[in-house]
Amino acid sequence: MYKFPSNQIGVEDFGMPSGVKLNPDNRWVKKATLIPWDEIEKRYAALFKNRKGNVAKPLRLALGALIINTERSLSDSEPALQIQETPCLQYFCGMSAYEDKLPFDPSLMVYFRKRLTPEILGEINELIISKSKDEDMLPDLPSDEDDESDGGGV
Repeated sequence: MYKFPSNQIGVEDFGMPSGVKLNPDNRWVKKATLIPWDEIEKRYAALFKNRKGNVAKPLRLALGALIINTERSLSDSEPALQIQETPCLQYFCGMSAYEDKLPFDPSLMVYFRKRLTPEILGEINELIISKSKDEDMLPDLPSDEDDESDGGGV
């Protein structure tokens, strides 16, 4: 069973302890804007055919944990702890305010990986690239024609 969480909040709306604000230039805050969470979530929800049973963790938390795990080369027990400790990672994972409790049991990383297969992650990468190109957020990469070297050695 899957239940849609509320829509993405802005960085200024993320609840922090009094007087503390997220830095909009933080790499995880910026990265959160590059990902089309709503589009991916619609596809993710379709994976849950059964309307009975436990409610699944939100896509943003599951995918966010997998991205953090991959980028930081962590063991499966670490992403939950790092999300717990870091407000910017909590924002990246779709939490609406800072919480000091564990966001999920570390054993769920296995299920996140089973549900978000390499094929699905490939589709997600394509969506992110497409969104970034549409919004002109990716830097222009040099094409082969731009390479003026003579093909010689170093």
